[in-house]
Amino acid sequence: MPGSPTPSERERKDAEARAREKEEQAKLPYKWTQTIKDLDVTVPVAGNLRGKDIEVVMTKTKLKVAVKGQEAVIDGDLTHPILADESTWTLETVSSPTSTTTTTTTTKEISLHLDKSNKLEWWPALTTNSPYKIDTSKIVPENSKLGDLDGETRGMVEKMMYDQRQKEMGRPTSEEEGKMEMLRKFQQQHPEMDFSGAKIS
Repeated sequence: MPGSPTPSERERKDAEARAREKEEQAKLPYKWTQTIKDLDVTVPVAGNLRGKDIEVVMTKTKLKVAVKGQEAVIDGDLTHPILADESTWTLETVSSPTSTTTTTTTTKEISLHLDKSNKLEWWPALTTNSPYKIDTSKIVPENSKLGDLDGETRGMVEKMMYDQRQKEMGRPTSEEEGKMEMLRKFQQQHPEMDFSGAKIS
């Protein structure tokens, strides 16, 4: 295909995009990670805060995380719905060594676990008003996580990943391959017919 990037060019662009995404995500006032089934969010807060100082509101479609009396750290519509009853939050103490001395400083973080409603969907951002998005087509789930899924779900996720890779390389998806195979078999059974103009859709 003319003009399509070589594998090394594509690899370099992907690496640049990943580095940019990492940089952008680091600018957010919280950290978030996801698996195909759920999300984990951590918000660093002062070490002297207690649970009663924190305001967390989780609904099916909205999330608000704030220290009472201060501007919210997260406040917006979630990118996709969650199972609010299955989602939780805690205030945890975190000890981290300071770089200049041997002492450790104690801080805290609000730790949220959000259970996705749709277990087959990657999120480009935590909330719709997030200034930064990630390219979900580049997510490669860990195999151990894929192994946690039941057979049918795992098959669907693997098919989605395969189709995504095929599209990136300009190749047919598994569905298109199936149609092409059916056409090939039909051609073999009916050699008298002309298929030169046949299009697969």
